[in-house]
Amino acid sequence: MSATRRDAGDDAYPGLVFETLTAYRRTAALKGALELDLFTAIAEGNDDAAAIAARCRADPRGTRILCDCMVALGFLIKANDRYALTPTSAAFLDRRAPRYMGGMAQFLDAPAIAAGFADVAAAVRNGGTVLGGRGTLAPQHPVWVDFARAMAARAALTAEPLGWLLALGGARVALLDVAAGHGLFGITLARAHPGLAVTALDWPAVLDEARRNAAAAGVAERFATIAGDAFAVDLGGPYDVVLLANFLHHFDESECVALLRRLRAALAPGGRAVTLDFVPDEDRIGPGSVPLFNLAMLVTTPRGEAHTFGAYERMFAAAGFARSELHPLPPTPQRVVISHA
Repeated sequence: MSATRRDAGDDAYPGLVFETLTAYRRTAALKGALELDLFTAIAEGNDDAAAIAARCRADPRGTRILCDCMVALGFLIKANDRYALTPTSAAFLDRRAPRYMGGMAQFLDAPAIAAGFADVAAAVRNGGTVLGGRGTLAPQHPVWVDFARAMAARAALTAEPLGWLLALGGARVALLDVAAGHGLFGITLARAHPGLAVTALDWPAVLDEARRNAAAAGVAERFATIAGDAFAVDLGGPYDVVLLANFLHHFDESECVALLRRLRAALAPGGRAVTLDFVPDEDRIGPGSVPLFNLAMLVTTPRGEAHTFGAYERMFAAAGFARSELHPLPPTPQRVVISHA
């Protein structure tokens, strides 16, 4: 072979292949650090391996290895064998922090979710989950209690800018929160708007979590519930706003249209349906990690995926809505579709 000619692959390096095949180790390392309360220990002033190990009731050598790993992953800073939190770790991984989000591991890596990824090839061949039945959409699936407990802190960050976007004002507003989960979207909006009355719809065990959150937030008297399947239960109404937060991505377009027709009938004249979700660009490649989110829907649901705005326009129009508009929701990676009855 000529010295000036090489195969196209000769300049390649398999780093991306290796890093992706071993990415599960990053998850396992962070989960271990959270279980040991490593970040809280450092926030309390324990800054060397021996002191951190004593606080975490762990082996000093094992603690040093895990701390060094957290440095390499960007969660800790190390100088002169002493460790400190990064701004991200201080804000979200110190258990005492108001915005602590370490509990998200309880849902994001729950056995029911992880099991879906055990055989991605089988899900691709099948065109949907191979977990049996309807996957995580099975009636009263326990993973949604995990969701309600684990994801509330993250939702609270999203709910505030959502309230700014909706500009609900001080007048009396009736809101139906579909698949409310922890209830934090409706609860946060209710705290900001004294005239807002929330009706949360979800499975009974999930609503227990939502009611606890509403009581803790001081809005229990304006927080009603409906237990059951959003596709079948009596929705009540009429409502000024129907909120669909991170829900429609579990279903294909035909299922979404069937639900949206029910919700359209429950809206008052001039009402709005508000969809908060991961809305991919029309090429479905971005933004950010939306394609990986789509893969999660493939392996855990029968026909779910993140819908583009074009798809939302079709679905809401088919359900009888007059028009839909797309809004960013900075600083979050999600987007909001507001559809007018």
